[in-house]
Amino acid sequence: MKTAGCLPQPKKATELNALQEKIAHATAIVVTDYKGMTVAQISELRKKLRAGQVEYKVVKNTLLVKALQALKIDGLDAQVIGPIAVAFAKEDPIAPAKILTAYFDEAEKPQIKCGVVESKLLDAKDIAELAKLPSREELIAMVVGGLKSPLSGLVMVLSGLPRKLVYALDAVRKQKETKGGEQK
Repeated sequence: MKTAGCLPQPKKATELNALQEKIAHATAIVVTDYKGMTVAQISELRKKLRAGQVEYKVVKNTLLVKALQALKIDGLDAQVIGPIAVAFAKEDPIAPAKILTAYFDEAEKPQIKCGVVESKLLDAKDIAELAKLPSREELIAMVVGGLKSPLSGLVMVLSGLPRKLVYALDAVRKQKETKGGEQK
């Protein structure tokens, strides 16, 4: 007789494969606990994470450890204790760190345990530092602004030369008109 807590072996293998697939395609993952959070708070957090292209899912500890080991990412065993949830970033690797850090600072309940970015294991302090970095969009805006500034300066300089020429020619024309008017 099967108990409700035990999954048949094929279902566990399917879950493990699905989790490995999510981790492999994620730009970053962040492991958190969710103790003390209500269903409404978790739903609110998921909504904020979805807006940042991040999926937040409750995961079994053993499944997460096995999936990471299969992907050659070791060292999480000590961090994965108690009830955990994992945030999977689909695009911006900084997004889950930013959103989770901001939300958890506000809620003061759960905590970030660890994370993985580009197959590198990060602890809670590393995730907090990652959250301080500008997002991908902010970095792109900085680069575009940095590129735009010298170009707009060049345009101003180049447009200034013909303008000065026009002013000089206008001054010569006025001077000739006044000299021509005096000679008559």
